[in-house]
This record gives sequence, structure tokens and C-alpha cells, in this order.
Amino acid sequence: MNKNNKTLVLLGALTLISQGVMANVMQTKGNFEDKFRQLDESLPTANSYRSAAGAPGENYWQQQVDYDIDVTLDEKARRLSASQRIEYTNNSPHTLRYLWLQLDQNIYKADSIAERSKTFKSGLEAQPVGKPSKLSLSALRRMQFLADNEPGFVLSNIKDEDGDDLKATVVDTLMRVDLNQPLRPGQSTELSMDFAFNIVEEDAVGARNGYEHFEKDGNDIFLLAQWFPRLAAYTDYEAWTNKAFLGRGEFTLEFGDYDVEITVPADHIVSATGTLDNPGSVLNRTQRQRLEQAKNAERPVFIVTEEEALENEKSATQETKTWRFKADNVRDFAWASSRKFMWDAKGYHQGGDEQPLVMAMSFYPKEGGDLWKKYSTEAVIHTMEVYSRYSFDYPYPVAQSVNGPVGGMEYPMITFNGPRTELRDDGSRTYSQAEKRFLIGVVIHEVGHIYFPMIVNSDERQWTWMDEGLNSFLDGVAGREWDPDIPWGVEPRDIVEYMKSEHQVPIMTQSDSVLRLGPNAYTKPAAALNILREVILGRELFDFAFKEYANRWKYKRPTPADFFRTMEEASGVDLDWFWRGWFYSTDHVDIALDKVYKLRLDTMNPDIDFNRLREIEKNKPTSLFVERNKREGRDLWIDKNPDVRDFYDSNDRFTVTNKERNAYQKMLSKLEPWERRTLDRAVAEDNNYYVMQFSNVGGLVMPILLELSYTDGTTEQRYIPAEIWRRNAKQVEKLIVTDKGKEIASIAVDPGWETADVDVSNNYYPRRIMESRIETYKRKKSKAKVSRDIMHDIKTELKEANEEEQQP
Repeated sequence: MNKNNKTLVLLGALTLISQGVMANVMQTKGNFEDKFRQLDESLPTANSYRSAAGAPGENYWQQQVDYDIDVTLDEKARRLSASQRIEYTNNSPHTLRYLWLQLDQNIYKADSIAERSKTFKSGLEAQPVGKPSKLSLSALRRMQFLADNEPGFVLSNIKDEDGDDLKATVVDTLMRVDLNQPLRPGQSTELSMDFAFNIVEEDAVGARNGYEHFEKDGNDIFLLAQWFPRLAAYTDYEAWTNKAFLGRGEFTLEFGDYDVEITVPADHIVSATGTLDNPGSVLNRTQRQRLEQAKNAERPVFIVTEEEALENEKSATQETKTWRFKADNVRDFAWASSRKFMWDAKGYHQGGDEQPLVMAMSFYPKEGGDLWKKYSTEAVIHTMEVYSRYSFDYPYPVAQSVNGPVGGMEYPMITFNGPRTELRDDGSRTYSQAEKRFLIGVVIHEVGHIYFPMIVNSDERQWTWMDEGLNSFLDGVAGREWDPDIPWGVEPRDIVEYMKSEHQVPIMTQSDSVLRLGPNAYTKPAAALNILREVILGRELFDFAFKEYANRWKYKRPTPADFFRTMEEASGVDLDWFWRGWFYSTDHVDIALDKVYKLRLDTMNPDIDFNRLREIEKNKPTSLFVERNKREGRDLWIDKNPDVRDFYDSNDRFTVTNKERNAYQKMLSKLEPWERRTLDRAVAEDNNYYVMQFSNVGGLVMPILLELSYTDGTTEQRYIPAEIWRRNAKQVEKLIVTDKGKEIASIAVDPGWETADVDVSNNYYPRRIMESRIETYKRKKSKAKVSRDIMHDIKTELKEANEEEQQP
């Protein structure tokens, strides 16, 4: 088989794969493509666990996992050691003979699937023949760190509740624990274990957790996440979700209650999931008084001031303190510790039934400066105010923002956020507009994740868009309510370049296989939901349906089908065509206005229609031949021979005679009464009739948004539903009727750029001259800095960089 044939076979296979999800109906005659075929054949069959309405079924279940952990931070060795007891309750209808746990720290081991499957990224689009690829210093640093430090969990003493040993088998980032007794439905079991690991340096490795070392003052910030062996989820749709952690697909976990004791150096300040259970043991009286004051403060109150944090930085202590945190009904636990932290707090009185007072808090070093003092805690509260309107009251007692080496990550009640100030030569600190926008945006985004997926518990390992996309949509709502002039990156126009690119996959692609995570999992679904809300459903229907979804699946585990079905069932609108186009395909929006025909009613009355025909004839360009003859003064035969002129020389072919009038009256006499009334009214109204021809160039069916500009200077907006494409998804015609005095001067399709149309040059009639620019350039590539939209950095790069930036 030659190379070309191989290519054809591969392309054919890819086509079958991409359409296979949808192609249960075989089209063998003609070229009809049903963009409105229902998704029923593609979605899982409804059952007693998940209803056809998208709600949890009458037999819905999920497991319960409770943790009791004692952990110690060895600051000098940068090592964590702990023991934990786990109570696992089997609420499923199945008997379990083993349990699967996630060992995410094992991702850094040299023999992990993630490390062994890393690809080389040279940073060059094309290498000249014979020229070697580039290897960055950051990539070398990463390799050196992992070579010098042994990463991954060290596990011991894995026992059951009777103290008997349990057999454990480690499989990459997972561990199977074989139970000594089968765990039947409704039963609980306990297991315990000791574990330890060396904490990675986040800046060196590129991770979602780790330590950051400050050379100037010699201190560290520790961000601890994915730090304990956690039960993998056991679900009704997949059973054990035991897919290896490769770095991108996040975490599918069970809800439970946590009791965690954290032993750290005595001068450290700790932020963690849950509420502090022993403030009297770790906080002094002044700090406790400040916390009480912060509950009703207008602005954040410092629990630990900058001056106190700076004093802590000066010397480390050998003494320790144990902080105890308790958290109920959460799906994970994370914490942060450093002597560098200042700490501010402000009470958020949300007035809801579940948690009337929430303590919003921020922890940050001096490097956070005024940027964090002004905006971090306030952004936390703003996020809760907005998200609660669209979902549910914030249910937990605290919401925290912590500054450290991680650009942006979320966990129950706590988020890690990266932006900082810059040090001036005079020792003061400042921040750029980009850093300000970055901080506000990343705090909103990560605190928003406490709602999605920390409470609405979607499967991030499989469907990244269900947390990132939904959350990016809502953080766009919250961001624009903060300051609409900041480019939040969720408008339809923000996804145009990606939509028309070849380097993409459908949104419904498993997270580890997505080609461009930022636009695929963040921007595209956010823009799609923005269009669904503002263009297709309208705010009232969308907001009701979205809130219904959030409340149905609060503290539960939804799938894409549950979201799709709930949005349709609660809004009352069939949206299968929308999910199919936006989530299952790589089609893009490009609706072209090809032609416009102006029609006028043929009244069949010769005294009316013949005059109109005469005007049409007069408006035609005169023959070039005739014009030149006139200029040359050539005489016409009929003018030189007037004596032989007749009726037809004095009257043109549009002159009405009794013959035409009689024929008209005869026609009227044969009309039914309703036909005569209809004709008379149409003649009296004398409306304008315009036939517009549209092409669906991009393949993604969408409503057609029209702006009609009239000759009298007025404009009108018209909305044509997407269903116009149901019988022909490639080309349609639409009749638009206007009053006699309302003649159309021009037409624009989607003038407000609300549908992510990738080519606006074909959206106008008459066509417009499209503005562009000619850029001057040097033949040699410039080294000038490129100013980037900071929200692009947040949506596209925050997490992607953690997994890919440092790899060799």
C-alpha cells in the first residue's frame, strides 16, 4: 500500500471515529445531514440511578469516605510523614472485594506512566536539517531535581480495623487494597496506613503542589495537595474510576468527613480545608480577637499583620505546634503552611439558610503586597455573591485564597493563587495592570471551583469541560460584574480563532487527549454557554435551568448527559442540535448572506402592474450602442417617417388596453371570497418582499441574527431560530416582509459578534470593505515582548503549564 493510500485509509478511519458516536443511523441515499437528530442514541440510557430528565434517580447512590489523619511537616528535610485511618462505607448495590486508592505523588517517579510518556517539546515549529533541538534550563532543572530527590509515596503498615495486614498492590499512581472480608452493600470497613514522601519543589518540577524557597530570607511556602492516599471514586456509570494520573486530568473523589491534625514549626501559619478546631492552642489572644472582629468588618482585618509576618521571617524555631482542622462533607483536603504568611479575613453575611456567615480569608507573604491586601479577600466574597445567585448558597464556613508557587488550583474551602507584586529599586513594591487583572481573575476562577466541581462533583479525569467550562462561564459572569472592561476571555469573539483552526478536537474528548486544553476545556464551552444564555434561551430560561442543574447535583456526581438533559428538561427547549454541534463536533460557525432578492407583489391588475414594469424597464441601463448613436446624432427611421406612425409608436408595450382589463375582471370573478380578500389586502398594503439566501459555510447550525437597516435611517433586529436549518443544513432561503415605506438599505448577520462567526466578511449585504492593516516587519525575527491578554493566561495556561512547561 503506498503512502497516499495509507493516508486515505487513516482519514477514513478518523472520520468513522469522529462520527461513530453519532452515526447509528446510516444515510445511503442523497446527501442529507440531520443536524437535529436527537442525542438519545449517543447518551447513556436512563435508569433508576440517573433519570431521563437529568436528575438523580430514585436509586442514586455514592460512596462515603471519612478520614482521620495526623501529619507532620519536616521543614528542614522538606518531607511529609503521616498516619491515617479511613472509614469506607459501601452505599452501592455491589459487593466489593478490594478498594482502589489514588497515589498522585507517584506521578513524579521515573517509572510512572506520566514520566515515561512525556514527549519532547523543542519550542521550535520546524528545525532546519542538521540543527539540534533546544533544551531549556527549566527542563534541565526539572530533570536534575527529580534525579536528586526520590519522589513518590513510601507506604507501610496497611492494616484493617482488626490490625491485620492488608495486601496492597501499587499500579503506577494507584493502589489496590485487597480486603480480608468482602464489603457488602450497606456495610463499612476501616483501614489504616502510614505514609511519607519528599515534597517537590514546585518551581522546579511544575506541579499542583509543593514548596517554594525564597533565597533572600531563607524561608519556604508549602502548598500541600494530593498529599495523602485517597480513595478513588466508585460510580454507577464506570465502577472504579481507576485511570492513571497523567498530570492533566484532575481528580474524581468521594465525599466524606475529615479530622486532620497538622504539626508544623511553631512560627508557621496554617491555612486548610475546614474550620480550625483548636484556635486556643495555636493562636494568641490578639489573633483570636482579630478573627472575631473580622466577622462584621467592612474591609478585611489582619489576623497576622505584615509586620508580624516579617518578624517571623527573621528566624526559624525548632518548636512545633499542632493545628487541628475538621471538615464535613468535602471531597478532598488541602493545606498551606509558612512563617512568611500574613493573614487577613472578612465575614461574608450571605443570609442563606445553609451557612449565613462565611469567613473569607487570604494568606500571603510580603511579596503579595498591596495587590493582595486590596483585592484577594474581596474577590473571594464577590465570587460567592455571584455564584450563589446562579447555583446555591455557599455551604461551607470558610473560603480561602493562598499565595504560593502554584498559579491557580482549587480544593474544598481553599484555593492556591499565584500573582504577586514587583520589587522596586527603593525597596517598595508595585504591580502592573496585568497582575491586578490576573489576581482578580484567578481568585474568582479558583474560588468558583469550590462550587464546580468541589460541590457539584463532576468527573474531572474524564470530562474536564464539566468543571473548567462551566466554571469559566460563571467566572465570566462574575468577572464582568466586577469590571466589564477587563478582557475575561469568555465572549463568543474570544473563541473565533480556535474554532476555525485545524488543531482541535471535540469538547467531549477525554482530558489527557485534548490537543489545546485552554480553548477546548475553558473558553469554548464557556463561550457556548454564553451564547446559549444570551442568544438561544434567554436569561430567564437559562438561569432557571442552570440553577436547577446545580441544585440537583449538589454533593452528587453528574455526567455530561445529566447536564444536557437537565438544561433541556428545565428550559423546555430541545437543545440536542446545540450539544451535538458545540460539544461533539469541531464544526465552526460561519453563516454567509449570499444573495438578497427584492420582490414585489404581482397584483394581476394591469393598470398597476404595467406601470411598475415600465418603471423597471426605465431603470435598466441604456444600451451602449444606442447611447453612442445618440452622441453621433444618428436619426431614427421612425422619426424621419412620421406619416406611417401608428398606435404602437405612440404607446409602449406597457400600455393597458381593454383586452387586459377584461382578462383581469374575468380572473377576479373566478376567485373564492377568501382569495379575493387576501388579494385586495395585499394590493392595498403593497409590502416589500425580500428573499435572503444563507449558506452554512462552517457546518455548525446556529440561529441567524439579523440587523435590517432601512432607507429612512431606522434599524430593526430579527431573530431566526436555528431550526431553519433542520431540512437543509447547508443552504436556506428566508422571506422577509416589510411595510411599504420600509425599504431595506443594508443587512448584517450577527452584527454584535454574538455567535462566534469566524468570517464576518460574508455577513453583510451589500458587502463591506473589511478593515485590516499592513504590518511592517524585519526579515530577522524580532525579540520584542508580546503583550498578552492576561485572562488568556488564566484560562489557557494556568494548569497546562503545571503539567507541560517543565517537561524535557
